[in-house]
Amino acid sequence: MSRGWFVTGTDTGIGKSVASATLVHALRNRGLRAVGMKPLASGCEATADGWRNEDALALQAASDPRPRYEDVNPYALPQPLAPELAARDAGVEVRLEPMLQAFARLRAQTDAVVVEGVGGWAAPLGPKLEQADLVRALGLPVVMVVGLRLGCINHARLTARAIEADGLPLAGWIANDIDPAMERADDNFTLLKSRLPVPCWGRLPFRDTPDPVGLAGLLEPA
Repeated sequence: MSRGWFVTGTDTGIGKSVASATLVHALRNRGLRAVGMKPLASGCEATADGWRNEDALALQAASDPRPRYEDVNPYALPQPLAPELAARDAGVEVRLEPMLQAFARLRAQTDAVVVEGVGGWAAPLGPKLEQADLVRALGLPVVMVVGLRLGCINHARLTARAIEADGLPLAGWIANDIDPAMERADDNFTLLKSRLPVPCWGRLPFRDTPDPVGLAGLLEPA
């Protein structure tokens, strides 16, 4: 089993964070020490402990052992914008080294690290830094989260091709029912399974308030 995975999505707002936290719990159910990481998060709240991101806090809470927040989320950017814009507004230069160092600390104390990306695969981290650069430096295979909604087949196939074109391994994908009103969602899911080149690790049902602990049994990481 891989020592970790990088979780990307077909777009923003398709449930990467829920899928990532659920994957952490699925790994823990297998008896592994597993932690979550979100190297860069845009959209944070000021707290007594510093800037904190809701998704990164959820990954921290899902983790065992429980890591320091600074290792879970090295770059906590205040504005809920595209990463490059949020970093510019904060006067921050996003660099690989702090993220790689935090990942190394997490990996040293665990069996597996689930690293959640930001936005979709092609969302840049900085003027000269792509998410593919980070994944390449981490040496991780990719897991793609597909939000089941109109257009998901196109978005999923394009994302899978982009990952492949960047020379990175796609290990699997997770379906996430984000639109309870989607017509023929099951048919779309079946088409995705036949068109994507890697196995589906599971399908997460729509929930108003998703519970990663309760959903963990629905995922089968390869």
